[in-house]
Amino acid sequence: MPRQDTSGRAHDLVLYGATGFAGALTAAYLARHAPKDCRWALAGRNTAKLERLRDRLADIDPSCAELPLLRADSGDPDALRALAADTRVLATTVGPYLLHGEPLVAACAAAGTDYVDLTGEPEFIDRMYLRHDATARASGARLVHAGGFDSVPHDLGVLFTVGLLPEGVPVRIDGFVRTNATFSGGTLTSALTVASRPVAMARAARERQRVEPRPDGRTVRASFGPPLKSAETRTWGVPLPTLDPQVIARSAAALDRYGPDFRYRHYAGVRRLPVAVGGALGVGAVCALAQLPPARRWMSRRLEPGDGPGPERRARSWFKVRFVGSGGGARVITEVSGGDPGYDETAKMLAESALSLAFDELPETAGQVTTAVAMGDALTARLQDAGITFRVVRE
Repeated sequence: MPRQDTSGRAHDLVLYGATGFAGALTAAYLARHAPKDCRWALAGRNTAKLERLRDRLADIDPSCAELPLLRADSGDPDALRALAADTRVLATTVGPYLLHGEPLVAACAAAGTDYVDLTGEPEFIDRMYLRHDATARASGARLVHAGGFDSVPHDLGVLFTVGLLPEGVPVRIDGFVRTNATFSGGTLTSALTVASRPVAMARAARERQRVEPRPDGRTVRASFGPPLKSAETRTWGVPLPTLDPQVIARSAAALDRYGPDFRYRHYAGVRRLPVAVGGALGVGAVCALAQLPPARRWMSRRLEPGDGPGPERRARSWFKVRFVGSGGGARVITEVSGGDPGYDETAKMLAESALSLAFDELPETAGQVTTAVAMGDALTARLQDAGITFRVVRE
């Protein structure tokens, strides 16, 4: 069905969860970079905090002193429906999304409002597909999950790499992620929530697999892959159990350009073997401890939601994702890189995703879609202009 005409709504973009750690960084980015004619607003559950944030934004751009403030609690479906109905695009940083996210997804799907979030929670994404994809397709809403470091540089990096390989041939791509960044209390809470629910996560994935259409006449596979030594990246590849391969597989399933037989494998790229082994053991230990409520509570208290790395620590942080791609006799190595991935660059990715949905000429899509499918090259161009590098290392 055609998209709803949302041009008459009060706002082009609403940022929900604006007073949280990631939300405030996203708001500051929008204050610096949103077009002057962008009608945007701040939303959250605490009006006093929203007012204090608006005062800080006015120091960046005095016009932000007039930003509308919209109060809505994640537990109030009526308020969220009103919020969604009054904007063209809604970006949210309120997690863990399994606990707080669904009412807003439902509201946007019903209202024909484009939606983008920062979730890295596979179970949440699968359940939102099962419950709200059909409604969003009918209303014309684009539901875009994982609009931050999970999984924008990986999803768009693979799209960039595929575009350098011949068309109509089997494609093989390995991704190697490196970073020196740390994380916030909100990220820790979300990660522990995911780690504590392996059975529920697997059940949601199976339910989705039973009903989700598969690409006709094409094969798509994505996994974490076995450990390996990569001569091309000069790193040890340690299987990285994040959301990214699933997102990439959905992009590949939706876009014929990925070829008739596509395979992706996802790794952490580690320079030294002892560090690789120690990291793998550490991740395994955290996942095991997360199954025990007392241990999970103890770990979650190491960082409180809202706490996160300060400006000096973020200024020293960086990320690099290298992709080794092959197909049709061609071979290419590409790289996506930038600064602090979890917060400064994630705020940039979320803000530019929302602005792209609001203002760019994009493919006609609806329902739950990935960043590569919904925005693709338009978002890549925005991120390049904003300082994130997409480059060819070797052809």
